[in-house]
Amino acid sequence: MPPERRKRMKLDRRTGAKPKRKPGTRPDWKARAGPGGPPQKAARSSQRKPPARPSAAAAAIAVAAAEEERRLRQRNRLTLEEDNPAVERCLEELVFGEVEDDEDELLRRLRGRRVQRHEDSGDSEVENEAKDNFPPQKKPVWVDEEDEDEEMVDMVNNRFRKDMMKNASESQLSKDNLKKRLKEEFQHAMGGVPAWAETNKRKSSSDDESEEDEDDLLQRTGNFISTSTSLPRGILKMKNCQHANAERPTAARISSVQFHPGAQIVMVAGLDNAVSLFQVDGKTNPKIQSIYLERFPIFKACFSANGEEVLATSTHSKVLYVYDMLAGKLIPVHQVRGLKEKIVRSFEVSPDGSFLLINGIAGYLHLLSMKTKELIGSMKINGRVAASTFSSDSKKVYTSSGDGEVYVWDVNSRKCLNRFVDEGSLYGLSIATSRNGQYVACGSNCGVVNIYNQDSCLQETNPKPIKAVMNLVTGVTSLTFNPTTEILAIASEKMKEAVRLVHLPSCTVFSNFPVIKKKNISHVHTMDFSPRSGYFALGNEKGKALMYRLHHYSDF
Repeated sequence: MPPERRKRMKLDRRTGAKPKRKPGTRPDWKARAGPGGPPQKAARSSQRKPPARPSAAAAAIAVAAAEEERRLRQRNRLTLEEDNPAVERCLEELVFGEVEDDEDELLRRLRGRRVQRHEDSGDSEVENEAKDNFPPQKKPVWVDEEDEDEEMVDMVNNRFRKDMMKNASESQLSKDNLKKRLKEEFQHAMGGVPAWAETNKRKSSSDDESEEDEDDLLQRTGNFISTSTSLPRGILKMKNCQHANAERPTAARISSVQFHPGAQIVMVAGLDNAVSLFQVDGKTNPKIQSIYLERFPIFKACFSANGEEVLATSTHSKVLYVYDMLAGKLIPVHQVRGLKEKIVRSFEVSPDGSFLLINGIAGYLHLLSMKTKELIGSMKINGRVAASTFSSDSKKVYTSSGDGEVYVWDVNSRKCLNRFVDEGSLYGLSIATSRNGQYVACGSNCGVVNIYNQDSCLQETNPKPIKAVMNLVTGVTSLTFNPTTEILAIASEKMKEAVRLVHLPSCTVFSNFPVIKKKNISHVHTMDFSPRSGYFALGNEKGKALMYRLHHYSDF
C-alpha cells in the first residue's frame, strides 16, 4: 500500500469517519433477505464478524513501503555524513561503535552502559570518569632485557654520596641499596621515623579532628611556628655564616662574644681594647659601633639584663667601665666603696638585672647592686674562686672552687645552702646553669663535664651526676646552655678544635660538630647562643668570631 494511502487510512480510523469511496464503485453491503421480506441492512459494528486477514498483495505492498522508507533514511544519513568532517565520523565510531543502520544495537549498547554505571555506583564520580576515559591497558610488544638489570650508582665521585660510604667496597651501589642508605641517613638525622612518614598508621577519629584543626589553621594567618620541643640527637643541622666581626677584623684574641637579649645584635670584645657591636644577618653582619678603651685590654664584656648597658673589665685594672647605649656615654667606675680588690676581672650579671657578682681573690664573692653599683655584701669559700653563676631565678649563686667543690648560696641571706664535691674533679674551672632551672654543669681541669640535676644539688650532700661527658681531654674553660636547654656547649682554650655540642636530655655529643674542614676553630675562649634567632657564636685566639646558624630554630 502506498504511504499516502496508508496515512489516510490511519487518520480515518483515528477519527472514526468512513473512508470516501471513489466514484463508480459499489458499496460492499452484504444483504440478507428475511423470510418472505425485503433484504435487511448490515448489522452494527459490534455485531460484525472479524475482518478477514490481508491478502498476499497487501503484505507485499507493506514490505515495499518499509523498504522504500529505509532507503530514504539511508540516503539522508549519507547526505549528512558528506557534510560532517572525517574527525566527527571517527568520534562517532569511537563513542557509538560501528553501527550504521542498526538502531536497536545502538540502544542495547547504551542500556548496557547505564547498567554498568548503576552497578559501579559505590565508586566516586571521579573514579568512574577516570575508568571511562582511560583505555584498557595493552601488553607490551617486546621487553628490553637491559631494563631488568640493576643500574649501579657511583658513590666516589659525588661529594654528597661519598659521605654515605661505610667502607671502600661500596664505590658503587644499586638504586635500591642507595634508596635504603638514604632512608637510614634520614632516620638517623631525625632520631627515628617521624609520624608523617609512617605508612602503616591507621586513621582514627583523632586524625579526623587533627585534619579539621589543620583546615582551621589554614584559614587564618599569623606566626604559628615555634622553636623545636624535641631536638633529635646524633646530627645537628647547621650552616656556616659570615664571621660576626668580618667588617672589623683583628688579630688579637677574642675574650667575649655575646648576643643582645632583645635585638639582632652581637657584641665582640678582645685584647685590642675595643668593644664592637654588629648587626646580625648571617651574610655581611654590618658594624654598628665600636668603643675604644685606651690601655684597657678587655678581659670580659657583658650586656645588662635589659640590654641598655655594656659592662667591661680589664686584665690588669680594677676599673669597671659601663657604656650606656641609649645615651651613648662611657661611665668608668673607679672605686666601689667597701670593695678592696686590686683587680676586677671576672663578674656575672643576674638574669633579672638586679645584681652584679664579682669574683674576688682569696675565695671572696662580692654582691653589688646593678643599679647603683654599690656593695651589698660578700661571701667567702674555702680555696680560690674558679667560676660562679646565678640560677635562672636569680635567687641562688653556684660557685666552683679550685678544690673541686661546689657551693650553693642564697642571694638574699648570703648564706651557704649546700656544699658538695664535684665527682671526679680535682680542680674546677667552669660552671653553668640552664635557663629552665633543670641542670647544673661543672667543668674540671681533666676535661670532664658533670651534668647534675639542680634539685639534687640543693638537697643532697653527695649528688650523683646524670652524665659525665668525657669528650675533651684538656681543662674545660667554657660552658653555656642554649635558651631552650636542648644544647650544652663545652670548650677548652688549651687545645685546637676542642669544642663540642651536647644534646639534652640524652647527654650525647653531636657527631657532626665541629666541622673542621670548613672552619678553623682554634683555641675557643668564649661562646654564646642567641636568644631567639638560632645563632651560635664563638671567639678564638686568632681574632675571629665564628658564627653558625642552627637548623632546629623556627626562622631558619
